Amino acid sequence: MRSDIPMNPREIQVLFGKSDAFDTPKPERLINRIVHVATNTGDWVLDSFAGSGTTGAVAHKMGRRWIMVELGEHCQTHIIPRLKKIIDGEDPGGVTEAVCWKGGGGFRYYRLAPSLLEKDKWGNWVINKEYNAAMLAEAVCKLEGFQYAPSDAIYWQHGHSTAQDFIYVTTAHLGHDQLQQLSDEVGPDRTLLVVCTAFRAKPDRYPNLTVKKIPKTVLSQCEWGHDDYSLRVENLPKAPPKLGQMDLAYGGGTDGGAVHGG
Repeated sequence: MRSDIPMNPREIQVLFGKSDAFDTPKPERLINRIVHVATNTGDWVLDSFAGSGTTGAVAHKMGRRWIMVELGEHCQTHIIPRLKKIIDGEDPGGVTEAVCWKGGGGFRYYRLAPSLLEKDKWGNWVINKEYNAAMLAEAVCKLEGFQYAPSDAIYWQHGHSTAQDFIYVTTAHLGHDQLQQLSDEVGPDRTLLVVCTAFRAKPDRYPNLTVKKIPKTVLSQCEWGHDDYSLRVENLPKAPPKLGQMDLAYGGGTDGGAVHGG
């Protein structure tokens, strides 16, 4: 760290007031130098411990794209208000003059959902009690590469990958009779991925069905030991957002705890 760029808590006090909880915020001039040395315009900058949002604020002013992650309510109390001021050209200090910042841009804000699975008192993985059937179906659709689009008329159509390929997610234990009924309803011209807690039947008896079990299907694609949504869903199908889910954005963004902009 350069000795001529001291930690300056007054910089954060200008933004949020004297009662702010951050005693040692990262100075914008220091982050400006780091970003300038390590990146080029248009590059991505990641800060996994966003705090008051200094890294994203500086990266935004410098024409970089950025992702910030923060636990707790700092996104609401610090990061979002700070970025709104930057976008509106009302940022009161920092590196504004150095980068000739006059405002503009936008960001998206996501709140991460709880983990899909949890351990019961015997140490077995079970579906988190916070999840209802619809949330589970949507999560599995994402994992399996299906677009979540539940049908109002057909109970086993929770999503689709093509016009004739569907997915059905259930926490029930399925036997031959249930699977045979599903196979008959799906018919010879469609296919169905059935993701269930357990099944007792030979899947190859149903040529139009593919049967998998949960939670093992989910376990194989999860990372554990984190208080976050932990599912590896980097390449999600682009289903249209539900009304009210993705409209808490500023300058074009979403509802949500991780902040993402550029």
